[in-house]
Amino acid sequence: MMNKKVNIAIQVLPRSSSKGTYELVDLAIELIQKSGLEYRVCPFETVVEGYYDEVMKLVKDIHEAVYLGGAEEIITNLKIQTRHNQDVLIDDKMYKYE
Repeated sequence: MMNKKVNIAIQVLPRSSSKGTYELVDLAIELIQKSGLEYRVCPFETVVEGYYDEVMKLVKDIHEAVYLGGAEEIITNLKIQTRHNQDVLIDDKMYKYE
């Protein structure tokens, strides 16, 4: 299963007394954009497509960047979709809406 692509929805909820929430969320989205992974930014979360380990490394990198950006606390909600013998692709779910 871990050698198949997965979809992971990432919702980052940073708290800071000196920085705005959207400013810190933008740092997370910037890292996702630079990751080279397929993604879709949505109003409440960003869905990322890739292999499990690379997406989870991205989650770790997001935490580090958002803390360096001024967050004092982060709540991160993840939704993970996997299939045993098949890739999970964003396009399979979204093609009829785009």
